[in-house]
Parts: sequence; C-alpha cells; structure tokens
Amino acid sequence: MSSPRIALTGINEGIEVHVKTTTKGAESPLKIQEAIKYIFPDAKNLEIGEPTFGEKNNNTLEWEGVSMETFLKKIHEQRILDTALDMMVREIDGNSTTFEISRQSASVGKISFPIPNEYPFGGVIEISLSGDHLIDWIQSATWHSGRERFPRFAGDDFEMYNDGESKVWHDSREVSR
Repeated sequence: MSSPRIALTGINEGIEVHVKTTTKGAESPLKIQEAIKYIFPDAKNLEIGEPTFGEKNNNTLEWEGVSMETFLKKIHEQRILDTALDMMVREIDGNSTTFEISRQSASVGKISFPIPNEYPFGGVIEISLSGDHLIDWIQSATWHSGRERFPRFAGDDFEMYNDGESKVWHDSREVSR
C-alpha cells in the first residue's frame, strides 16, 4: 500500500524561492511573464515594456517568495519526479541549490529540464531554493510510490549522466519479491 503524497509548496516550510530569467533581443518580456505564471501563478506582474525596434533588450526579471505548488504538481502529473530530483540537487551546496527549466516548455504549462550548460531555444528560467534541510524537502517534494520498490535519494548512484542519459534502467524481473 502506498502512502499518500505530502503536498509541499515551500511557503511557510522554511524554503526561500527565487525565480529569475533574462530577456534578450526581440524576446517579449510580457510573453515571458505569461510563461512564468503558468508555473508560478502567484508571481507578481512586473512593470516592463516591450522591446523597441533598434534598442537593446537585456532585462533581468526576478520574483522572490513564490510558491512551488504548481511546479511540484506539474512534475507529479508529468511523472518526471526522478529527473526533477536529479536536476534540483545537481548544483546543491549545503542549504541552497539552483536549477533551470525551459522557458519554451513553461509557455505551454510544462516542465522540462534542459541539458546542463546548454542554452535551449526560448531561454531558461532559473530557480533558486534555499533553506534548512533542503535535501530532505526536495526528496519529499519529489517522492512517489515507486521509491518504495526502487529507493532513490539525492546524489545516489542512479542519477543521470551530465548529458541527460540515465545511468541505470530498472528491470522489474531483477527485483526479488
């Protein structure tokens, strides 16, 4: 029997959330804000105009204290919890971590983690988390019933290679019952 999922949000749980993205060239800051709001609906609208032809567009858009609730719901719906665990702890340093998601995927309400050190078409949204016991919080936020059978934890030997390929594939026939 699997345990019910604990619905975490980061709000009032000791987790600070910082979301950041940068606009370049002819990118529309208003459309980028729309993409952010698909994943972080409580992000406040920033007062920023559209780029003017012939003028430099290089703006950093930032939000503090937003909820991780929708982000976490989406990774559960998409069933990408092990990938999320790996990517969320990839750059962890004590009680803080930073990871990226695709801005293009966010614009249609999906979560996609770009291959590290690559800049995907459409840009990235950088998410920074900090707080005491952050690894425990991330492991709880990405927990699923499959981990009862195939336990996973931050930094285990089952994480992905740097190019996004899986190191290990589980075969249910190999598990003793």
